[in-house]
Amino acid sequence: MPELPEVETVRRQLEPELTGRRIVRLKVLDDRLTRPVAPRTVERGVSGRQVEGVERRGKYLLIRLEGGVTLAMHLRMTGNLLLRAAGDGEVADLMEPGALGGPRLHEAEPQVRHARARFELDDGRELLFTDVRRFGQAVLLRDGPELDEYFAARLGVEPLSGELTPEALLRAASGRTAPLKSFLLLQSAVAGIGNIYADEALHRAGLHPLSPAGSLREEHAERLVEGIVAALEAGLASGGASIDDYRDARGERGLMQDEFLVHTREGEPCPRCGETINRVVVGGRSTYYCPGCQVRLRRRPRRRRPAGRVGR
Repeated sequence: MPELPEVETVRRQLEPELTGRRIVRLKVLDDRLTRPVAPRTVERGVSGRQVEGVERRGKYLLIRLEGGVTLAMHLRMTGNLLLRAAGDGEVADLMEPGALGGPRLHEAEPQVRHARARFELDDGRELLFTDVRRFGQAVLLRDGPELDEYFAARLGVEPLSGELTPEALLRAASGRTAPLKSFLLLQSAVAGIGNIYADEALHRAGLHPLSPAGSLREEHAERLVEGIVAALEAGLASGGASIDDYRDARGERGLMQDEFLVHTREGEPCPRCGETINRVVVGGRSTYYCPGCQVRLRRRPRRRRPAGRVGR
């Protein structure tokens, strides 16, 4: 799944290319993309508008349009946005048998036959949204309260904005019994972290993924904030991770998978202590960690209320 570094990489590539361009026409090729809103409604709301900017919020890519509207796109598991010259290959039948594929690793290339939407630009180029598993989403929102409320209900602090402090992390984790790995995947706590960077952040922080989130103390929170930021910045520096379908806006693979410390490294030696990296399943997600240097925290005991004085 594209996470913050992957989405931000695409944003940085698209922002100078799209800003100032006009979307002559948006064609939604798969009704699932805009559910529950009819595709024609979104097409009419986007077509003919000039792009004023390309931003990111968590794992969402935001295409800011003239007239005070924003198209928010979530790439989900297998979405890609590819900028290319018009007519560079044909858009084949989207519903052909087997087009959706199944679970796989290190295999698929994003193909035009998986296109779910096509943005025709005024300079003759086009932006394609491809999505093998068809989980991606596009929502057209009015700027202001509607846009703010949409994200306030879904996303927490942005980890690379300076908002993520040890104090903010402790507040978000307070009282939670869920494992740290599950907590980091909770978008309403910290926006943009997914399976890959949660594993990498926890290893950098030296914290076991099964530690209860509410067991964090100040020193742990400080290390975890540093680990989150370092993992995400490493992902950005490498152009994201391509272990399944992710490609950047040019169709190129990221290189972060070559820099993983623990993710997908089961059976290999830990780069910090040499212990063998293990794999467990947490919340249905494959989770990789080092049992030698990632400390498992204990749940904090509840404070007992002082007994009341016995009346004389």
